Amino acid sequence: MDKWINFIQQKLCPATCLFCGEPGQLNNDLCDHCRNSLPWLNHYCKTCGLSLPVTVAQCGSCLKKPPPYEKTISLMRYEESSRHLIASLKLSSNYPASRLMGNLMAERLRKEQKPPELIIPVPLHPARYRSRGFNQAIEIAWPISKALDIPIDNHTIKRIVNTGTQTKLHARERRKNLRGAFQLKKPLTAKHIAIIDDVITTGSTVTELAVVLKKAGAERIEVWSFARA
Repeated sequence: MDKWINFIQQKLCPATCLFCGEPGQLNNDLCDHCRNSLPWLNHYCKTCGLSLPVTVAQCGSCLKKPPPYEKTISLMRYEESSRHLIASLKLSSNYPASRLMGNLMAERLRKEQKPPELIIPVPLHPARYRSRGFNQAIEIAWPISKALDIPIDNHTIKRIVNTGTQTKLHARERRKNLRGAFQLKKPLTAKHIAIIDDVITTGSTVTELAVVLKKAGAERIEVWSFARA
């Protein structure tokens, strides 16, 4: 059934590059030229995902104060083109952008040998969800879930503090705002979990969420994001 649906979609709505409008490649809304120009994150800290001159297991910050998660996989540096995709989804409800981000992340995540049992998108506060109409982290998670056959759980954790936009806040202010922002709604069944979000900036959001999941019984937590600031 999926093959027929994909065939019909390709014929009626052929893939078109979201950056330049040229025909997309590999059934993605991205052409080869624009794909090669994206700010791929090639060297980073494997723990927090921070962009570095070389790839290391832990950066200085993680050695000094290890985060409550074991691994971060981020696909892009948070620069003009990756920022454009994220903004077009958040601000213009551009769902093809979420599909593209999810598909590109799935390509990278297929290389992982020990996939998690569960994907938990970072929850939005109900007021923020009503205002936007969707959760961008969930939209990015759908194609990843389908490609990797890992279920999505968007019911176990609830966001109970409406922090609002945090883009102009410093790391310390973000951490203060997010304290107690997430609450467990029902028992956690998985031990190996992937938290997913569109972009990681200071890491305050995923850190607070990981703390709640660890207290609930999670033994290994990975953080997946499309971009890393």
